[in-house]
Parts: sequence; structure tokens; C-alpha cells
Amino acid sequence: MTKKLLFALLILISFNGFAQNITLSEKAKVSILTCGLGPESYAMYGHTGIRIQDSIHAIDVVYNYGAFDFSTPNFIGRFIKGDLQYFVTNGSFIDFYYNYQAENREIIEQELALTPTQINTLFQQLNHSVYSDERYYTYKFIDRNCTTMVVDKINGILGKEYIKSDSSKISYREILYPYMSDFYMKLGIQLIFGAKVDEPATRLFLPYEFKNAISTTKVNGNKIEKSDSKILQVTKPEIPFNWLNSVYSLITVLLILALLNKKWIKISYFIFAGLLGLFFSLVGLYSLHEEILWNYNILLFNPLLLVFAWYIKKGIKDKILLFGKIILAMLLVYLAYMTTKIHLGIVWPFIVLHFYWIGKIVLQIKKSSTARG
Repeated sequence: MTKKLLFALLILISFNGFAQNITLSEKAKVSILTCGLGPESYAMYGHTGIRIQDSIHAIDVVYNYGAFDFSTPNFIGRFIKGDLQYFVTNGSFIDFYYNYQAENREIIEQELALTPTQINTLFQQLNHSVYSDERYYTYKFIDRNCTTMVVDKINGILGKEYIKSDSSKISYREILYPYMSDFYMKLGIQLIFGAKVDEPATRLFLPYEFKNAISTTKVNGNKIEKSDSKILQVTKPEIPFNWLNSVYSLITVLLILALLNKKWIKISYFIFAGLLGLFFSLVGLYSLHEEILWNYNILLFNPLLLVFAWYIKKGIKDKILLFGKIILAMLLVYLAYMTTKIHLGIVWPFIVLHFYWIGKIVLQIKKSSTARG
């Protein structure tokens, strides 16, 4: 077993050294691989790879810019902060294929109409990236990921930004929204996203958007896409409707809370909502991810709800009235802003509950003050 392992390592090392110096033949081909969606959070948008083949030199390798190391110290903290290092790897196409087959995720291949010189240049650049300090890059959800790195590489070889987004009339949020099938994951992601994802989608950052852009791109009047084929077809099982993982379960829970109408329930909820808003405020200051900056969802999950809950507990009516009016005014601003946002469809139950509870509390205090007067 040890001899076999040593032999395999020697072959790998010799191949790596060989691959860095080789000049590809005229039969070499470059293609973009678009891989299907997976259930894990890091796979829910798909994946992009670059495949280089050369039958003369028996080369069939895939370059992958989406690698990361779960064993990185403070992995979660670094991911949230936005300084987690991703890196480029290369490996045999057959291993790549079997990996996605095991995960039941499709692979679509688009061969690019590049010249032998362009293919060789790309091959050398990719190998340099893999075997140098260039292999590491700081991951950014929209601006720097496994797709944007490939987009930039191919456009660099073409000498101009030929492959680009044609979705600038819609926002990043609108592009992302249909990918999120899990309701509560969708809700959480939509709430933590800030104003950046509402900007026009001028950056190609998702695998399937990149795939579609390749299909329509022309260079000097000629299509960049030489062929398009699904090289791994999979059958996705139909996922039955799950009431617990839907907006209906959220509505039910919030409705039950409203009907119970207990003071301690209201206070507990306002504390939870206020802490959530405080988290949205502070994480934007801590993190380097621009996508979570300027999070207007704090107008809904308002940190002032913590103060509001405190005054309700203490029964200080004039303060309850003051902060209730301030929070309601901010909630009105939020509702007006949200009328053009796609995620209004999943946050509206919270808006309704907040208006109902806070409005009712303010009206009751006003009525009691009027009666005494």
C-alpha cells in the first residue's frame, strides 16, 4: 500500500512539473463547466470550473476557484468578517465528474472558441495561479467568488470585457431570490442582506448567469460559445411541500402569539426583535462583506424595541408612547421602501404583527390618558 501511494505521489509531482512547462497542441480545448445546485449553503447557487483538454498530451484537467478549508482557525468568524481565504485547485476531470455525480448535481459544458495561443496563455496562467501565492484570494459573495474569478480570467484572455452581465435592469437580490428554496434560509439571508444587493446586477457572479452570458456573447461578430452540452444529467427527486418550512408556518406562529396577547410574550418578542436588529447593525460594522452593510431591515427589527420592551415592563407610559410612535414612524418608512423589494413577500407577517402590537399599545395608552383628562 505504501509503495502504491509513493508511486501515485511521484506521478502527481512529475505531472505538476510537466504541466507547468508544457506547450499545448493545436487540438487543445477550453470549456466552462457549470455545475448544478446543491442543498448545502455553499452549493446552493451552483459552481463554475474551467476544463482544459489536450488529447495529444493526455491532459484533461479542471481548475476550480471555489476551494476553501473548513479546518481554518476561526472559520465561521473569518467567513462572517469577510477575510476567509479561498484558493484555486486543479484535478483530473474524471474525479471532478464522479464527485458531482455522487452529489447528484448536473454538469453543463460550453466549449469556448479560443485560438491555440489564447488556450496556451490561459493554461500557463492557471498553472501559475495554482503553484504560486496567487492561488489564494479573499472571498467576496458578489465581487470575488468561483464564478467572477473565471469570468475575469476568460475576459483577460480575450483582451476585453466581452462576457458581461445583461441583467443590469434587475437587482442582485432579484437574481438570487429564486435560488433559495428553503424558506427559513431564504428569510434569514434576505434579512441580513443590506442595500448593496438592491443595486443593478452589473457583475456576473453566479454560475448559471455566467453560462447564459457565454451563450449570447460575440467576439468580433463571432460567437464565443463553440458548443453547449449537458455532460452529466441527473434526476432531481420531487420535494413535497413542507408546511413547516414555509411562510404559512411563520404566519401561524405569529398569529398564535398575537392571539395569546400576553404581556410577557410581547416583551420577550420585542427583546428578540431588538437584539436581531442590534446584530444587523453591529455585524455590518464588523464585517468586510459589503452585502450586509446599510441594512435597512433594522427599521423592522429595530434596536429601539429593546428600550420599548424595557419601558413596557416598567409600565412607564409616557416613554412607551414616545418610543412606540418613533418605532411606528420608522416602520412606515420601511413599508414604503419595501413596496419595490422582492422580499416583501416573506417579511410582511412581521410588519403586520409589529403594526398590530405596537399600534394597539400606543392607542390603549392614548385612550387611558384621554379618559383621565
